[in-house]
Amino acid sequence: MPDNKLKIILASQSPRRKQLLEWAEINFDVITSDADESFSTNMPVEEIPVFIARNKAKAVQQKSNNDAIILAADTIVVLGNKVINKPASRDEAIKMLQSLSGNEHRVITGVVLLSGDKELSFADVTHVLFHELTEEQIIFYVDKYKPYDKAGAYAIQEWIGVTGIKSINGDFYNVMGLPVSRVLQQLKHFTTAL
Repeated sequence: MPDNKLKIILASQSPRRKQLLEWAEINFDVITSDADESFSTNMPVEEIPVFIARNKAKAVQQKSNNDAIILAADTIVVLGNKVINKPASRDEAIKMLQSLSGNEHRVITGVVLLSGDKELSFADVTHVLFHELTEEQIIFYVDKYKPYDKAGAYAIQEWIGVTGIKSINGDFYNVMGLPVSRVLQQLKHFTTAL
């Protein structure tokens, strides 16, 4: 049963993260972050989404001025050791999906809970394997769904995920942008430590 007495601020404009928290029946407000999402290329890939999430949480904390718990997250797609960001164009989206076709990649979501000077952070990793995708499938998906706001140029809950994914090892909802069950477990630990 959800604890609806907690005051939570979601530091994200992602409709998917908002939907996932609603499904978990968590009461929350949204304050979007305009934090810088750049990172050092020398940073280990597992640390990148936590670093970006922390910047988002701190930016929102400066705007909020209350005792709420700020929940920030960032999701990256990693193929080999290469981070695949959001595509800047149709051609880039097509190239990204061509590189993911037939290959396994990692989806890493960094999560930061922040309240006052207390912080809890973690990263959750899901391995996703695509079937070999035809050029026609990729072009159809990019032209119809326009995945330009999505890391790796796809959303698992859309047509490409339903038809193109061979296997998933890890939390499905992590690939959508938030490992909700782990967030809820960590919120319990975090609130008892406050």
